[in-house]
Amino acid sequence: MTQPNILIIMVDQLNGTFFPDGPADWLHAPHLKKLAARSTRFANAYTASPLCAPARASFMSGQLPSRTGVYDNAAEFTSSIPTYAHHLRRAGYQTCLSGKMHFVGPDQMHGFEERLTTDIYPADFGWTPDYRKPGERIEWWYHNMGSVTGAGVAEITNQMEYDDEVAHHAKMKMYDLSRGADTRPWCLTVSFTHPHDPYVARKKHWDLYNDCEHLMPEIAPIPYEDQDAHSKRILDANDRDNFTITDENVKRARQAYFANISYLDDKVGELMQTLEDTRQEAVILFVSDHGDMLGERGLWFKMSFLEGASRVPLMICAPEMEAGLNTTPVSSIDILPTLCDLAGVDMSEVMPWTDGQSIVPLGQGGERFEPVAMEYAAEASYAPLVSLRYGKWKFNRCALDPDQLFDLEADPHELINLAAVPAHKGTADQLRAKSEARWDLDAYDAAVRHSQAGRWVVYEALRNGNYYPWDYQPLQKASERYMRNHMDLNILEESKRFPRGE
Repeated sequence: MTQPNILIIMVDQLNGTFFPDGPADWLHAPHLKKLAARSTRFANAYTASPLCAPARASFMSGQLPSRTGVYDNAAEFTSSIPTYAHHLRRAGYQTCLSGKMHFVGPDQMHGFEERLTTDIYPADFGWTPDYRKPGERIEWWYHNMGSVTGAGVAEITNQMEYDDEVAHHAKMKMYDLSRGADTRPWCLTVSFTHPHDPYVARKKHWDLYNDCEHLMPEIAPIPYEDQDAHSKRILDANDRDNFTITDENVKRARQAYFANISYLDDKVGELMQTLEDTRQEAVILFVSDHGDMLGERGLWFKMSFLEGASRVPLMICAPEMEAGLNTTPVSSIDILPTLCDLAGVDMSEVMPWTDGQSIVPLGQGGERFEPVAMEYAAEASYAPLVSLRYGKWKFNRCALDPDQLFDLEADPHELINLAAVPAHKGTADQLRAKSEARWDLDAYDAAVRHSQAGRWVVYEALRNGNYYPWDYQPLQKASERYMRNHMDLNILEESKRFPRGE
């Protein structure tokens, strides 16, 4: 089997409900729409956990957070867990990352042979929640509603600076790959931080949505006292009482979010054009780590199993998979075995400990009946939450809360909890049994508490005295760039040119 090149494009906090069959018609995203037309499009793809670091560790490893131990945004991703970068590299691939992956801990590579940028977030344990202090709000890093009240236009921000750099380095790497100095197949992961809040966009993208009909959410804010128990915790964690959110704030935040989808679309277009210009072929995968509630029901950001936060766009453009829409529920933990399947890489040594499965057969007319699993054990939770998406049903469970059962076909906005409705007792009992067979919530809770308590000790210790950061420091070997006296100019100029002789 010929090993294909692989281009993975990952974005951050992109709501999958805006990708019912590729980008929604009203989104200004011509490059993503062009990619969608060539791709198997998964309308019901879910994150493994609706938070950055847990979602990304699961995406890379094919394992749920309860198995990786990456419970939250400050939990270490241990070096002994194989990722798709390890599997592909072991099979002869050159593996490279440009952009964000939110690795926490001293290992900042996790199988990547090369990293082109640093990360946008810290690599230490400073963002650790504490289940021993339920209701505590850690002011200096918890989300607050300032992202909504501060929404607007800017030509440069911290996040734009980052993503501009990510795209530039990725394009330069693609040019370098085209020169053929390394004949191995390649896997390049390009991971952006948009459209993650703060909701600030460049004017040229903002103006695309001046007359947008989708600037207000479909579901109006639900009064705090009528929200479900976990949504109340999220609102508390987001410091809702210290902000007044007006309709104008909501419209501006959503307009900036949509504008940043178009900003990302420009970046995708640049990558696709570079691939075309350098005459390279690759399997292309587009995915987000999790979604954003974006004002629906009065909720923002992620941290929830509700569709806006947990559903993600997923498109795969590969010769082995037929272009078109697939509505089977799938998960980001399926991506590792899918990539290995497409590359002809044997995962049998670790499959017993892998939670995902290849979705290549779904792009070939196959079927799948296993439920999709999600977990959450980070800020705004005081005990782990777990979820199963099974057919049209979603079943959520937490030791602190009443069970939740939603019929997503009849109730796509998850407004009617059927868990205690007598007519649905059989479904609720069946899914609870499946959930209990998969998760021991007491053991899960104990493991999270053990991890949190230990990390608080380590973080405070390492910040006392001389501090050595784990943040990835990109190295540029200036003496190996451009022209130096140990190089033959004629060979250099010829080898750095693509195409040659035209």
